[in-house]
Amino acid sequence: MDELEDDGIVRCGWADGSAMMREYHDQEWGLPVDGEQAMFERLSLEAFQAGLSWATTLRKRPAFREAFRDFDLDYCAGLGDREIEELMGNEGIIRARAKIEATRNNAAAAIELRSDGGLVTLIESFAPADSPEPATHAEVPTSSDESVALAKELRARGFKFVGPTNMYALMEAVGLVNTHLVTCFRRSPA
Repeated sequence: MDELEDDGIVRCGWADGSAMMREYHDQEWGLPVDGEQAMFERLSLEAFQAGLSWATTLRKRPAFREAFRDFDLDYCAGLGDREIEELMGNEGIIRARAKIEATRNNAAAAIELRSDGGLVTLIESFAPADSPEPATHAEVPTSSDESVALAKELRARGFKFVGPTNMYALMEAVGLVNTHLVTCFRRSPA
C-alpha cells in the first residue's frame, strides 16, 4: 500500500488506501460516463470485480482496456474461441473464463439494445429518485430496489454477471446514485 500524506481533504474512507484509489475517488467515481463504450467498460469491470476487491480490478484496468480494445462492443462481441483462449493466458487481466465469456455475451446483448434506446438509456432509466445520505461506510447500501430491477431487466435481455449488488456498484460508479459520505468533499446532490 502506498504511503499517503494527509492532504487535509475529507473523503470516503475507502479512498485513502492508496494513491490509485484516492485518484479514482476524487476524479472519476460517481461522475457520469460519456457514451455506450464507457458504460460498457464500467459494466464489464463490475462483472470482473465480482468476488474480488475493486482495487484489484482497478489496478488491472489498463490491461483490460488493451485486451478488450477499450471495450469496443463490436470487437468484444466478435471474440472467438481462439481469442478467449488468448485472454485466458493474459496475466494482466482477471482470467476467469466465465467473466471473459460474459464480456463477449454482454457486448452482443448491448449491441441488440441499440434498437431499443441503447445501453446508457436503459441503465439510466433505473436511477433512483433519491440517494442515501450515509454518515459511515456501514450505512452505504449494497443494493436497492432499482438495482434489483436493473439486474432483472438486464438478465432478461441476455446479460450475465449483472446481479443487484454489482449493478448498485455500477450505479454508484456512474453517478446514478450518490453514496459519498455526507462528510466527503465530493458529496453533492445526486
